[in-house]
Amino acid sequence: MGDSVHAAVMVHPGKIEIQEFPFPQLEDGAVLLKVEMCGICGTDKHTWRGETKQYAGTDAESDTPFPIIPGHEIIGVIAEINDSARPRLDYNGEPLSVGDRVALCPDVVCGECYECRHTFAFPWCENLRGYGNAFTSAESPHLFGGWAEYMYILPNAFLYKVPEGIPLRVAVMAELMAVSYNLDKTKELFTLTGDGFATGSTVVIQGVGPMGICHLIKARVMGAGNIIAVDRSEYRLGLAEEFGADHTVNAAETTSEERVDFVRSLTHGRGADIVIECAGIAEVVPEGLDMTRKGGIYLEPGNFADTGEVSLSPHRHFCSKNIRLIGMTNHPFTGYTPSMELMLRNTDQFPFEKFVSHEYPLLQTESAMLRSMQPEECMKVVVVP
Repeated sequence: MGDSVHAAVMVHPGKIEIQEFPFPQLEDGAVLLKVEMCGICGTDKHTWRGETKQYAGTDAESDTPFPIIPGHEIIGVIAEINDSARPRLDYNGEPLSVGDRVALCPDVVCGECYECRHTFAFPWCENLRGYGNAFTSAESPHLFGGWAEYMYILPNAFLYKVPEGIPLRVAVMAELMAVSYNLDKTKELFTLTGDGFATGSTVVIQGVGPMGICHLIKARVMGAGNIIAVDRSEYRLGLAEEFGADHTVNAAETTSEERVDFVRSLTHGRGADIVIECAGIAEVVPEGLDMTRKGGIYLEPGNFADTGEVSLSPHRHFCSKNIRLIGMTNHPFTGYTPSMELMLRNTDQFPFEKFVSHEYPLLQTESAMLRSMQPEECMKVVVVP
């Protein structure tokens, strides 16, 4: 190790600087992680644009405390552990050692509030803090984001051993694949009367960037019938076909009415069984609801940051069609290991090697961010510190 740690710091929206920080002293149970790869997430793009409010209207509502070290889709190798008090375990109870490759869940929960005591898996914590979003780099030990050579992992943060045989460029998908547990929620609602996600259900995905592709993969594995991908990028629509989409619709070349009519034409006029918003744009929500059949499900994981408001008709969009609207905040921390194992077991079915389209070194993090903002030319952009 050198004398200091380099990190890419977002000093305010639209501005990134490379700064140096001291190596931290580890408290009991803490881990020093050498970052190998960190993805640029849609949340990072929201922060870059100044859309910084998360969990609005809840006890966990927050605004980004600039300056921050962004990055929360993290894969790294353990460089140091303070296990003098007791062994440090991963989320599944496995002992951790220096040299282990691990994924990190960015959500740090308190374990004591009402939500932590009464819910399981999803981080609804009233005191939630997230790596890459909620910790300012101005406060020691500073290193709370993945756009850095090393990270400080708190004793109560969840780590997951990366299975042997899964490539680094696939393992970095772990956090996003955990988000696709949204579709497992739709399976919970399945009944023989026609509710929920049944084998052969028609699925529409609004936006097939990295999150949309992960939902596409999950829908295909779970037995979807027709999968319809909607996006403005021919590049991303082409990749969606390679990952299993049956139909693609270019939103830049069609009207909302044409897109809704197309979905209905494939479903005998009924509409899709499941529609998933992965574009992160509030304006697409009314269209997605129009695409959904009577008794169908509309999943909303994409607008994780506050991107504004849209007008909806409670009668037309909800009551008249018995819509099941499911808002999904974040992802379950139980989903990491199963998601990595799912990808490992399906390496021959999907072109996972194409998921990461661009790699950038730490010194070019701002260029990486700007590239990620050009969806017509890229899929997942990663920083390799």
